[in-house]
Amino acid sequence: MLRIAKTENGILRGLPAADPRVTSFKGIPFAAPPTGQNRWRAPQPCADWDGVRDAFEFAPISVQDTPGLGTDIYCREWHVDPEIPMSEDCLYLNVWTPAKSADERLPVLVWFFGGGFQWGYTAEMEFDGERIARRGVVVVSVNYRLAALGFLAHPEITASQPDAPANFGSLDQQAGLRWTIRNITAFGGDPSNITIAGQSAGGMSVMSQMACEANNGLFQRAVVMSGMFRSPYMKDPFVIPKKLSETERAGVEFFEFLGVRSLSEARGLDAFFIRDRYAEYAKTHPRFAIVVDGRFCVEDPYIAFINGRCVRVPVLSGNTADEFLGSIDAKNEGQRNARAIEIFGDKAGEFLSFIEASARTDQGYAAVSGIECAVKAAFLSEDKRKDSKPCYYYRFSPGIPGDDQPGTFHSVDLWYFFETLSKSTRPYRGKHYDLARQMCDYWANFIKTGDPNGTTDDGSALPVWVPFTAKTSAEMVFNDNGSVPSAGTAPFIRFLTEHIYNENMGEDICS
Repeated sequence: MLRIAKTENGILRGLPAADPRVTSFKGIPFAAPPTGQNRWRAPQPCADWDGVRDAFEFAPISVQDTPGLGTDIYCREWHVDPEIPMSEDCLYLNVWTPAKSADERLPVLVWFFGGGFQWGYTAEMEFDGERIARRGVVVVSVNYRLAALGFLAHPEITASQPDAPANFGSLDQQAGLRWTIRNITAFGGDPSNITIAGQSAGGMSVMSQMACEANNGLFQRAVVMSGMFRSPYMKDPFVIPKKLSETERAGVEFFEFLGVRSLSEARGLDAFFIRDRYAEYAKTHPRFAIVVDGRFCVEDPYIAFINGRCVRVPVLSGNTADEFLGSIDAKNEGQRNARAIEIFGDKAGEFLSFIEASARTDQGYAAVSGIECAVKAAFLSEDKRKDSKPCYYYRFSPGIPGDDQPGTFHSVDLWYFFETLSKSTRPYRGKHYDLARQMCDYWANFIKTGDPNGTTDDGSALPVWVPFTAKTSAEMVFNDNGSVPSAGTAPFIRFLTEHIYNENMGEDICS
């Protein structure tokens, strides 16, 4: 097995994973520590090391609120260790490889974790890459800076480094991707066969990397899990990147909140002091996230996708059935009608006809998944192009076991796509493991070829997953019956999908 890898910065020694046919290399530096003068700066080159470096353990996680201290579902689900090491020196990645030698040229997955750009880390137990690696894929997970240390903007930063004024966490991801291209052959991977993938803010990260022109040619396909956000009923300011000037003003206010007057003073502060002050700041101010800085990010990545101004590759995307459902209140008919006119304009009558006929719920009218509508609108835009790339939509809706009866909450599908259910404390049973095996098979197939179809471990064909187009409206539904192909979007969902498409369409893509 390939236990030793020679990278551009030095030699690494990995360990056998639970399956000794897979080798894991953890805590690999891909950039210099983003500390001192490197704080709020684009990632700098990594220093070389002498001898053989043991890559046996995950590196410290990015500075963030201490995991495992809350009572929310995510602290119960996987953020369970308050003692996990944490440091501002956090630019490390991990590799799982099934290669026996460095010349195998296996397909590569580069994974970006989610967490609202505020939390998360590659060491989360659901992100164990071993099961995907067993399917013939080299798996890379990339850490990146978060929150105020990863996404702050400030006029002094812009003036001193105009080529990289913001989005430092995004630049970390990009640096990790580029490191992978330069070094992955040492782990048996193929640098010309890379899929970037992520979930939630990780999916939004994939969208932002796709929208960055400098990334053209760096990856060959993309997976966006619960990462295309557009509600048909409202505009969510968090998912729409702010202008640099707006975030700079917030940065000035944050420096005042920290009690400093200059970038130099701010770079001299303790990282955990910044973290704790930011936690207080965020109680009354918007959190820092991706910003339109005119360099890495030149526009809203979703609008870039829907208008074709992005790296256009095959895409697999979808959502869980219960996450972020939205509705229009049914209690006051006059307010409901006024709100419908405000949102849908001359289409308000059509909308109201739909909800009266078929979309009434106990809580309100027309509870729908904004993510589902956003994904389908984006795929509809790609389908309209003459050189359209295949796009595959999924919806995850099995019963999730547990006394808390959580439903298919945001992120729960991660256990399945990584096939890491055995690490969960939930009472998963045979049908859940069967579904996870199928989902991981589909994912691995897509990573390899851009087509999720193929066979499962017993040699039988997986249910056929057809690309989503205006004609097919094809879906793959993951539920208690396994992987179930479905065709035909409900008329009301199609209406909302077309609304999102038209609202975000800025030019005639058919010309």
